[in-house]
Amino acid sequence: MGRPATKPAELRDGYYIEIRNRNSNSGVKIRRDNSDQMHRAAKEYERSKDVIILGKYKNGKLVETE
Repeated sequence: MGRPATKPAELRDGYYIEIRNRNSNSGVKIRRDNSDQMHRAAKEYERSKDVIILGKYKNGKLVETE
């Protein structure tokens, strides 16, 4: 018995931002339903974390960046 293969999780439809601790390589992706909510969340987190706006995903693929 070996370790099971890991496959990247498929992203649901919506707008994504990535939140990282400062000077860190790994982060957490956060999904919001619309662009306005995504920008509010980014503004909230940017005081203490590094925020990367990824954009809109549909069917697991990037549709548009902001």
